[in-house]
Formats: sequence, C-alpha cells, structure tokens
Amino acid sequence: MNDREIDERLNSARPLQGPNPETLERIAASVAGSMHPVRPLPAPAAMASAVASICALVALAGGAALGFAGIAKMSWLDRCAVFSALALLVLAAANQMVSSMIPGSRRRVSPGALLAASALCLITVLAFCFRDYQTTRFLHAGIVCLSLGLLHAIPAGLLSWLVLRRGYAVNRVSAGLAAGTLAGLAGVGMLELHCPNFEAPHVLVWHTGVLLVSAALGALWGWGLSSIAAKRQKATGKA
Repeated sequence: MNDREIDERLNSARPLQGPNPETLERIAASVAGSMHPVRPLPAPAAMASAVASICALVALAGGAALGFAGIAKMSWLDRCAVFSALALLVLAAANQMVSSMIPGSRRRVSPGALLAASALCLITVLAFCFRDYQTTRFLHAGIVCLSLGLLHAIPAGLLSWLVLRRGYAVNRVSAGLAAGTLAGLAGVGMLELHCPNFEAPHVLVWHTGVLLVSAALGALWGWGLSSIAAKRQKATGKA
C-alpha cells in the first residue's frame, strides 16, 4: 500500500460520532448540581503564622496558669538560647504541618527528619544550658512534667487542626507526625516557662520526651484515620 492509498483510506473513513447533545446536557446538569462555591485557602505563610501563634499562646497560657517559675530562674543567656531555639523549631514545624495539608506543596525535609532535627536541637541546647546532673525524684517529677506537657500539646494540636481543617492530607501519617511535632513543641515551651527543675537528666529526658511522645501520638492518630478511610473505601467498593 502506497502513500496515496493510505491518504484515500483515511479521507474516506467516517468521523467518530461524539455523544449526543442530550447526553452532554445531562452530564453537565449532574456535575453542576454537586458543585458549590468555596472560599480559597489563605496563603501558606498566613496559615503557618496562625498555627505557630496558637502554639505560642497555649504555652503562654499554661505558663501563666501554672506560674513562670522556670523562666524566672533562668539566666538571660539561657532564656535567649532556649526560647530562640523553640521559636525557630515551632516555625519550621508550622510550615511542615501546613505543607502536609496542601497537596503538591514543596517540602524541604520530611516530617520524620524534622522531628529528629528538633529533638537533637533541643537536647543540644538544653544540655548546654542545664548542667546539674543530680537526680532527685527523677521518676515522679518526670511523669508530672510529661503529663503537663502532653496536656498542653493536645489542645495546641487540636486548635491547629481546626485552622487547617479545610486542607487535605494525602499522607495522613506524615501529617499527623508533623502536627504532633508542632503540638509537642508547645508542650515543651510551656514546661520551659513553668518548670524550675533544672536537673539535666530531668530536662533532657522528660521535657524532650513530651516532643517525642506527642509526635508518636500524632502519627498514630494519622494512621488510625487512614485505616478508617481504607475500610470505608473497601466497604463502598464491595457495595
């Protein structure tokens, strides 16, 4: 078959018939009925500032309610080092949480890497500032601080989620880990404002432990949501 015959065959072929106008109208009507106008999301920087502010306010409110014995006992150098590090980590975690709730957002680090870097940074700064290696009532005092820190991390995480509830987490485990890291930093901030126990083992284990436990709880919460969504999707597919 030469080129001329191929052209003749193609020219003589009947054009494909598209759907009739009535079918197109029904499709358009069904789609239009399910579409509603929505408000666009605020800028990512605005949302990150909002959730970071929430964490700072939760920490300050907890410190005001329980007393600012910790920051009052610190030297000015310790205050600058501890709270500057916390502020930077909160901003980084807030940006990570916002990115986790916006599909396609660019991420410089993973939530796991951010958690590891945050824990390492906290341990380094706290070890530099607090060098009393006595252990007085280590377990009892530690459990009290861990509980207080988590009690403040939970509302910080929930309020941050309310701000970002219109977003969508593609990976719920990663989003939960980022949210737990941010909430845990709020709990650590409250403890640094309130806790006057400057024994290094107490601060390094129990204060940093708030961050790690909160992040683990956040990841577990995300895993639970993913499991529920998968079961619902499976049940819908079977139906």
